[in-house]
Amino acid sequence: MKVLDAEFVQGFIRLCGDGWEQGWHERNGGNLSYRIKDEEVESVKENFVPKDWTPIGTEVPALASEYFLVTGSGKYFRNVPLDPEANIAIIELDDKGENFRIVWGLNKGGRPTSELPSHLMNLEVKKKLDPKYRVVYHCHCTNIIALTFVLPLTDEVFTRELWEMATECPVVFPQGVGVVPWMVPGGRDIAVATSKLMEKYDLAIWAHHGMFAAGEDFDLTFGLMHTAEKSAEILVKVLSMTDKKRQTIQPDEFRHLAKDFNVDLPERFLYEK
Repeated sequence: MKVLDAEFVQGFIRLCGDGWEQGWHERNGGNLSYRIKDEEVESVKENFVPKDWTPIGTEVPALASEYFLVTGSGKYFRNVPLDPEANIAIIELDDKGENFRIVWGLNKGGRPTSELPSHLMNLEVKKKLDPKYRVVYHCHCTNIIALTFVLPLTDEVFTRELWEMATECPVVFPQGVGVVPWMVPGGRDIAVATSKLMEKYDLAIWAHHGMFAAGEDFDLTFGLMHTAEKSAEILVKVLSMTDKKRQTIQPDEFRHLAKDFNVDLPERFLYEK
């Protein structure tokens, strides 16, 4: 099978296009990664032409010898559906999880996303917690970024505010959201900080930058990002009208919601205001 005919590649391309249509990927902003299933690798492996090994910049031993589909550094999400082979790549990790090599894609030159250490460290954390997790998605969602300038940069405040803005939010992300204070992107430090949050959450906000989402497949991951950003948009509109909500969802109401929808909501997010 040709790589571009594979279902997982088409799903990857679709998410890139959907993210661009949302306005979350100005210029070369954002990145996406997918941990490829063994049977998917076998279905397209005949197309692979391995290149030289390159250090990842971190170590992810739990992902050793696995394959990943990733966006390219400096590549535009808007161009992924137009010319996938020039803008995305399949990479292989070595048997220690310290180096990678491109085996398909980026046929006009380039390397995987500069956020590769963050993606791989997050995927390693999620794999250890639940092997079903395969997608990590980073975008520059406008309203989430705007809120990082006006809300306290704490997990508790961001979770509670997003939950209050849309009833589905505590059902879609009952664990809450984590927040990383501003750090220089692309390096090991921010990757470590994000991966620690991913031990507890499926969403991690990078202050003044964007957000990371992790999920089992492309639909769930995009839907998670979309839901959180929609909630943030509502909050931005509310704050533009008033500095105090007249009414909102109360802690006991969240508890009733949790019972009816069979989700566990951490009590630390249900504080009295």
